[in-house]
Amino acid sequence: MPTIFSRIVKGEIPSYKIAEDDKFYAFLDINPLAEGHTLVIPKVEVDYLFDLDNETLTGLTLFSKRVAKAIEKAIPCKRIGVAVLGLEVPHAHIHLVPLNKESDVDFFKPKLKLSPERFKEITDKISREFV
Repeated sequence: MPTIFSRIVKGEIPSYKIAEDDKFYAFLDINPLAEGHTLVIPKVEVDYLFDLDNETLTGLTLFSKRVAKAIEKAIPCKRIGVAVLGLEVPHAHIHLVPLNKESDVDFFKPKLKLSPERFKEITDKISREFV
């Protein structure tokens, strides 16, 4: 059975897509820690990040870097935090979180509640900056 992330890539489940190429997909987390919190995934369905082949892992990292640069330009922050947890969805993924302080990457704190309109605004801002 495909993961929720594979279903998002196939368009079966809607997402706030930031960027996509033939191997990778980036979209806003719908339970964000901060505005601009983005998930970056390989399109190939592999559960654990370190089970990805070297080429895919390298590509995912480089694609994530491009997405992080776009987030930095679009969302006021000091840096983009990177987190790999991997237990909540069995599909390798990287969290990119705009940071102003280290506690901004606390996955136990309450998540933001954003309107669909705000998600769309953030998506558009970051997508315009993606190169």
